[in-house]
Amino acid sequence: MSGDPLFPECRPRCIRQLAVGDGHLLHVEECGPVDAQPVLFLHGGPGSGCTPAQRRLFDPDRFRVVMIDQRGAGRSLPSGELEANTTLDLVGDLDYVRDALGISSWIVFGGSWGSLLALAYAQIFPESVCGLVLRGIFLGSSEEIDAYVNGLNATSPEAWQNLVATLRPHELQDPLAAFSRRILGEDAAIALQATRSWLNYERALIGEPPTAATPDPVQLAKARIQMHYLTRDCFLAPGQVLAGIEHIRHIPAVIVQGMADSVCPPLAAERVRHAWPEATWVPVSGGGHGALSPPIARACIKALGWVAESLHGYAD
Repeated sequence: MSGDPLFPECRPRCIRQLAVGDGHLLHVEECGPVDAQPVLFLHGGPGSGCTPAQRRLFDPDRFRVVMIDQRGAGRSLPSGELEANTTLDLVGDLDYVRDALGISSWIVFGGSWGSLLALAYAQIFPESVCGLVLRGIFLGSSEEIDAYVNGLNATSPEAWQNLVATLRPHELQDPLAAFSRRILGEDAAIALQATRSWLNYERALIGEPPTAATPDPVQLAKARIQMHYLTRDCFLAPGQVLAGIEHIRHIPAVIVQGMADSVCPPLAAERVRHAWPEATWVPVSGGGHGALSPPIARACIKALGWVAESLHGYAD
């Protein structure tokens, strides 16, 4: 496969707003035939929401793709809501949506934060998950979070220097706490400035130019949710996700990892690989973090095809 590996743009077959309790309404959209192999797509972040371009990862004739904006993220309401918004809440939502759509089990496809949520969901509801495609592994550990926030993953020190340029000297000891105070604080102007710096740091790490534009409500919600989760170790006990692999090692799984990923470096993926030798390991040499970049997208599309073929004997 050469050139652009992505499928043509497509429109959702249906869009729903599902009430999942605690005042949360989830934006849920489906693409592809209703009688095709179900696939649940989990966006990153936490808090990023799904995008139309992500639909292009899936063959519209082969898969029934369900895309969910998680609590407070994207087009889900209330936007940026932090109450009743934990990893366990999100896991419960996924199985609620599965049951509401009449799906017995599905392949779960998640990258970055979505890979953590996919693993957590499969470990709690293994009977609901018939396969996993995991891209750019993130385990939610304090080690990973500290490395990201303190610039230890950056390909250029300039990205981190730009991130912390507005912080006071004593705040450099804990940049995450400083950004959390600003982004979740009551001063809207300070929150906007901190959100722009925070999101531009991620853009720099994935090779995108900074934006001087004022963050929109969806971007503000993303930053709020990230502060909420990252300052609480993603509501997970230390080592919880790795320990839980024992409950899912029978599930067909592929780990796609960009070996030049500076947002979710290969170390976490290597740990999952060693804890789960039954999973298929797909390292992408020179691959970064972006799921839609040609080398990563190509590997993910092939991985999904392999998992589907292992379940149903489809020809790839």
